[in-house]
Amino acid sequence: MSKYISVEGKITSIEPIRTGEDRQENCCNLLISVRTDNRNVIKFFVDNDTYFIDNVNVRRGDNIIAFYDSSLLVPLIYPPQYRAVVISRNMRFKFVKVGRFNRELISDDGNFKLNLRPDTKIIMRNNQDFLCNIYGRDVAVVYSVSTKSFPAQITPIEIIVLCK
Repeated sequence: MSKYISVEGKITSIEPIRTGEDRQENCCNLLISVRTDNRNVIKFFVDNDTYFIDNVNVRRGDNIIAFYDSSLLVPLIYPPQYRAVVISRNMRFKFVKVGRFNRELISDDGNFKLNLRPDTKIIMRNNQDFLCNIYGRDVAVVYSVSTKSFPAQITPIEIIVLCK
């Protein structure tokens, strides 16, 4: 089962992945280096399956939050490299939570409870409406405010179902 971890930081470089014998640029896959507030460097592998919130085009110097699946195997190298599942540019008054929610719409870590409204936009990666239940599925939830209760109550602006 997927368990998503978030990393916040500033993009220090974006490079195409070099593959093959002649080390030609692939250009369909990127390696994004991020420096966190505590000066750690983490690299994120980005491909066509990486979802960018609001379809933003990130650049060097942008402050981002990237989510990766910690249940996947990763190479034991430094700096660490993870496959980014979701990336969002840090936005004022807009936050992102990636994970799964149960039938009561409580997140798998128990920290959030969704309060869905009839106008909550629930879509797939391709921007089409998602017509089924979201519980038990990997989702990216975009929201603006939360309560200070436990679990925090959030009313999503948008939910993106990360269909695999």
